[in-house]
Amino acid sequence: MTEQMERLPRFTAAAVQSSPVYLDPAATVEKAVSLIAEAAAHGAELIVFPEVFVPGYPYWNWTMNPVQGSPWFERLWRASVDVPGPHVDALRAAARRHGAVVVIGVNERSPHSLGVLYNTMLTIGPDGGLLGVHRKLVPTWAEKLTWTGGDGSSLKVHATPVGPLGVLACGENTNTLARFTLLAQGELVHAASYIALPVAPEDYDMADAIAVRTAAHSFEGKLFSVVACSTISPEIVDTVAGDDQDLRRMLRPRSALSGIFGPDGRPVTEPLVDEEGIVYGEIDLAKCIQPKQMHDIVGHYNRFDVFRLHVDDTPRSPVVFTSDGTRTTAPTLPADDTDAAGPPKEDS
Repeated sequence: MTEQMERLPRFTAAAVQSSPVYLDPAATVEKAVSLIAEAAAHGAELIVFPEVFVPGYPYWNWTMNPVQGSPWFERLWRASVDVPGPHVDALRAAARRHGAVVVIGVNERSPHSLGVLYNTMLTIGPDGGLLGVHRKLVPTWAEKLTWTGGDGSSLKVHATPVGPLGVLACGENTNTLARFTLLAQGELVHAASYIALPVAPEDYDMADAIAVRTAAHSFEGKLFSVVACSTISPEIVDTVAGDDQDLRRMLRPRSALSGIFGPDGRPVTEPLVDEEGIVYGEIDLAKCIQPKQMHDIVGHYNRFDVFRLHVDDTPRSPVVFTSDGTRTTAPTLPADDTDAAGPPKEDS
């Protein structure tokens, strides 16, 4: 970390604002691979994708009662990915081929239970190595009908060529203690992934909410944030809403915002609202130094004799065998037919 601090990288970051090929993991991964190539061709060394981009967000949790939504849970489970697995391998190959750090959200199947899905963010290094598998700690509101919460073991900051990198999913960026945990590990680049939320109350502006949260973390931590949000495609509306005219109002404005924010809390370039595209921004980590002289909440601008944060980073398992103290998990479950086919073969 010390050597990296001395280098203080300068690089181009890319925030991808796009919709998945809904509930089709192979096609969505293929789309992601294409977007990685596009961003890398524009010089991006860090490429951030939306929350659960593969294969999409369970909007039915907000539009149906739990009984109506149950068959949709099964559909999502069958379309989710295994970590490790062929879809992850394709993403890793793309990151390696283009020499970029990639952060992407996936629905991850548990290896031990058919009833467990995780909202997971993958951090992939430019050599294709899987640096981090962060499972969202607390599913937000109706999301609890789909996802199981992760544990503290993945609240890690990773040493990457673009600097010390941490990631959080959507509502976690409102969790002060989760954010502080990353900041206290030296985070200078933050990746935040969101989904478009047109199912929120009518007076809720998701674009503003994303901007406020991103600006807050950037300003408090005196760091750069790359925020990527999904979009709502007509395909998603058709799939979830059908002919229900009330539900078809999901295509409402200001449901998504993506961009890059600096240590002063302001965007370094104009954010993208609602439309599909890629936002590029230049990040110079040297610009974090002077702001930290003013307010460094993980240094001189804190009272660690007054405040103490204890984080349990123990990996949690459903069973611990006391005979040898080894934490175990069940063998990986066989994939469904769609998943087993996997994405197209990737060049190494």
